[in-house]
Amino acid sequence: MEVTLPQCRYRADVAAYRPQPKKIGSTAIFECKQALCDLRRDNCHSNTARQRLEALCHRRQILETRLRVHYPNLRNGDSLFPEFDSHDFTAIGHRGYARVLCELKAQQNRLYDCTKFDKLIRYHCANLYLLVLPMELFRDSEVPVGWGALVESDGTLTLMRRPVWQETTPENRIRFLQRIAAAGTRAFNRQLEITFDEIVAADCRSF
Repeated sequence: MEVTLPQCRYRADVAAYRPQPKKIGSTAIFECKQALCDLRRDNCHSNTARQRLEALCHRRQILETRLRVHYPNLRNGDSLFPEFDSHDFTAIGHRGYARVLCELKAQQNRLYDCTKFDKLIRYHCANLYLLVLPMELFRDSEVPVGWGALVESDGTLTLMRRPVWQETTPENRIRFLQRIAAAGTRAFNRQLEITFDEIVAADCRSF
């Protein structure tokens, strides 16, 4: 049962809340992965990716500066002043420049679309985070920093790496519990084929 998480656009495959006596309980997020490509798609570290992106941007700027000098005819002539003309650097088919552009685009996509695991911790979505995956996919080096790993083998789950406790505010944990309750209610209503109109009608009859 997927649960929409508070404070971010992501959903958790499984979310859990553990009540505690006389205080607000703890929360946990479980992400279930069945394919290595699916695991790696979400497992990009923001800081590392951003540093690589900055290095690529710097490399592109150096190449463009040099290409302007060696290929002044690349100016598009689209400005009133020559110094503000744009340049079509792709026109000469420079392989090094094309390679940098290709990697730059891939790194931007990776930074903005493939950082789910990293962002869930940074957004303080829960106290504990665990990957659930089969034994053949488990590689300790690929478990995200701060996450734990539950590995399935022969129908049994084994904790192969303990998660690191992450502090969250009581308000976040209450919102987390509310999201679990809402997701559970929707699933229950679908299972029993209870429609929204029926719920509204029942509320009206109660008054």
